[in-house]
Amino acid sequence: MSKIQSIRGMRSILPEETPVWQWLESKVRSIAWRYGYQEVRLPILEPVSLFERAVGESTDIVSKEMYNFLDKSGEHITLRPEGTSGCVRAVVENNMCYNTTQRLWYQGPMFRYERPQKGRLRQFTQFGVETFGMPGADIDAELIYMAWDIFKALKVDRFIRLEINSLGTLPERKEHRQQLVSWFNQHHALLDEDSLRRLETNPLRILDSKNPQMQEMIEGAPRLLDFLGDESREHFNALRTLLDNAGISYVINPRLVRGLDYYTRTVFEWITDELGAQGTVCGGGRYDGLVELFSDKQLPASGFAIGIERLLLLLQTTGGDNHIHNNPDIVVTYEDPQQNIDALLLAHTLRQHLPAQKIFSDFSGSRLKRQHSNALKSGCRFIVTLNGDRRIGLWDLAGNRHETLRLEEVWKTISAASKLAGR
Repeated sequence: MSKIQSIRGMRSILPEETPVWQWLESKVRSIAWRYGYQEVRLPILEPVSLFERAVGESTDIVSKEMYNFLDKSGEHITLRPEGTSGCVRAVVENNMCYNTTQRLWYQGPMFRYERPQKGRLRQFTQFGVETFGMPGADIDAELIYMAWDIFKALKVDRFIRLEINSLGTLPERKEHRQQLVSWFNQHHALLDEDSLRRLETNPLRILDSKNPQMQEMIEGAPRLLDFLGDESREHFNALRTLLDNAGISYVINPRLVRGLDYYTRTVFEWITDELGAQGTVCGGGRYDGLVELFSDKQLPASGFAIGIERLLLLLQTTGGDNHIHNNPDIVVTYEDPQQNIDALLLAHTLRQHLPAQKIFSDFSGSRLKRQHSNALKSGCRFIVTLNGDRRIGLWDLAGNRHETLRLEEVWKTISAASKLAGR
């Protein structure tokens, strides 16, 4: 019989991994709450047309990477490749910005068909933040502040740098595009196959090429920053001032374009050198005009997304996850195999009196020596043993102490020892 395996690029998160996921998610959600953002839970399936219109048919995501199929009614649907478009759809569909602004966050799986590699999966998890109804550089700065606070809370801030750019408005990009296409045509022989395709569809993305043979030519290409009008330039300068005032360092990267068609003005990325080629941990910016594709109303918007797997990979690479474990605090064992029910009730009683402790019952049916051996391997702090004479033995492994106690003395002793240890 052939072995059943998961789909390539889609992996299970196993129990030894989930504690660091839970810890990271709690940190991120706590910071979103502190900034006054509200959670929105979005469908995994969306109409294909949503992303064709929002992300752009010429982008790699829509043209090559989406998981599209016809459902039983013949509707063309897809597994969502990113979260912003679905969030915009929810805001418009539910009229959420009628005479108000919105600050929203979401987290969940996204899907893109691409070659799996370190830091890049076909099913991956994003934490996303989207804001609606606020046109100024102040909300752009708040998004960057929030991301910075997340990285500081996870203690990876010293491994990450911020890069910013402005993509201007649509008319400014059109003027720049004409000059850019002219430049690339002058250097047509240097363009690789991917860039030749993008020259016809989205020439701005050529600036993001990592082909080393093209870097000198790209460096000399016309810069979008030089085509900004007064309002776009003022917006960008205001953002820089707000970052300077907050003490957040950044680099202006004229080649930073992001991979989606909907961005306008502010774009930014948080990048690390610790993960090789997959160095972008967080990316975002402003997407004024995206809502207008689905509504007759103008609604300025901005946001960012963090790749959770890449952030976890950065934690693991830099040792930031060393303090996170899945160990039980207390393991309940028993001397007589007939005492398994009594041991179950003992563990239940301890949970009522020690709600902050993680308590595990050994139902393996093994002899007491093996139970104790397994408990030691688990990394627990206390072993509680129901003895054959119904007395209760308590081993405090940190204090290297063993004593025999009455039931009510057990939880009082554990509680007192835990307080002394600061748990």
